[in-house]
Amino acid sequence: MKILKKMHRAIGLSLVAAIGLGAASAAAAETGQRPVTILLDEYPLPFPVEPIIVDGTTMVPFRAIAEALGIAVSWNGETRTIRANDEEAGTVVDLTLGSAVSLVNGAEVALRVAPMSVDGSTLIPLSFFSQQFGAYVSWDGETRTVAIDSPPRDLETMAFYAISSYGERALMSSFDAVAFGWGRIDESSAFTLEGKDFYWPPDAADATAQSLVEGAAAGGTTPYFMAFASDAHGELTRILEDEALAAATIESIVGTASSRNFEGVLLDFEGLGLTGDPEAVQAQYNAFVGEIASKAAEAGLKLAIAVHPPNGAYRGYNYKTLATHVDALIVMAYAYEGEQGPEPMRRVDEAVRRLLPDVPAEKLLLGISMGSETADSVEAKIGLAKRYGLSGIAVWRLGLLGEEAFEVIREESMP
Repeated sequence: MKILKKMHRAIGLSLVAAIGLGAASAAAAETGQRPVTILLDEYPLPFPVEPIIVDGTTMVPFRAIAEALGIAVSWNGETRTIRANDEEAGTVVDLTLGSAVSLVNGAEVALRVAPMSVDGSTLIPLSFFSQQFGAYVSWDGETRTVAIDSPPRDLETMAFYAISSYGERALMSSFDAVAFGWGRIDESSAFTLEGKDFYWPPDAADATAQSLVEGAAAGGTTPYFMAFASDAHGELTRILEDEALAAATIESIVGTASSRNFEGVLLDFEGLGLTGDPEAVQAQYNAFVGEIASKAAEAGLKLAIAVHPPNGAYRGYNYKTLATHVDALIVMAYAYEGEQGPEPMRRVDEAVRRLLPDVPAEKLLLGISMGSETADSVEAKIGLAKRYGLSGIAVWRLGLLGEEAFEVIREESMP
């Protein structure tokens, strides 16, 4: 599916040149049609100046697009040269205003139109992004839309194994980490490996739960022990307000992870701060996570936490402080509309942007729930992770992926 889309984009770009994009665009401008839109991975990209057409070539703002593709950009005012350094691809490009000759890793490459400055922004031919940076680009004259598919990036990938994941267990080896949701806090605030939804699974005919954990580790996939809890009956609040109970809970979670050969702990503690004093709840959870981080480190375990998004209903998470305690923070940017369909991109985008001032991008994973996404929409979510330079993605869950969605994840984040 992705390959066909890229072929379509590439053909579209060729057709643009063949039919004379300049004349069509000029005519559109004269009739007062809507402004040009730039879509990066199916989602609008803000840009400082509108693309223009010069001699039939679409000229687009270079820095805005390059940085959204994860490419570092610098400007030399003396030489009027802009440099783009794509470290992952090993490509360094130098462009000089007014010169139709660029340098790509030191070799001269001709441009159809020389870079130009418009209102302080450098514009370059759209096709250059495809030719030198591996992005797939096209122009839709009818909707006046520039569409860009970013190239694959090597993202950290985590999958959740819980509830009904056994049927897709073979996919575990494709992910960097798997969080096994086999423990929970019950309604009485007791930690348990039994009960509903999140429990230690019984042995199957051809695999035991322990063999799945150890097999993941042997294959290079980091196995996390995930402990789930909600606060629907105040079970989390009781733990956070009782130091002795909190200490016992931490000991049980870390002890289970350590004794059963996991390499990390993941806390999925949901529902905090819906009611009550948000600052007090945040302080209590900060203290809990700080303590479990210390105990996990002593046991040689990594620590990750899953949190509600900052534009959701729950206010019990101080993201800035939590991020200082953990190796990875997963924002569950979903269930905005009851998981009735693909999560609205604007809400997911807003969640990421609100987190980034407080959470280092290299610690932040975008949570994607396959209970609501499709193979097409998951590509756009991965595109956001790439656009903001996040560490990676965390997919809920094995058992919901399906072949098409997994192929998109593999192509976009496991190059």
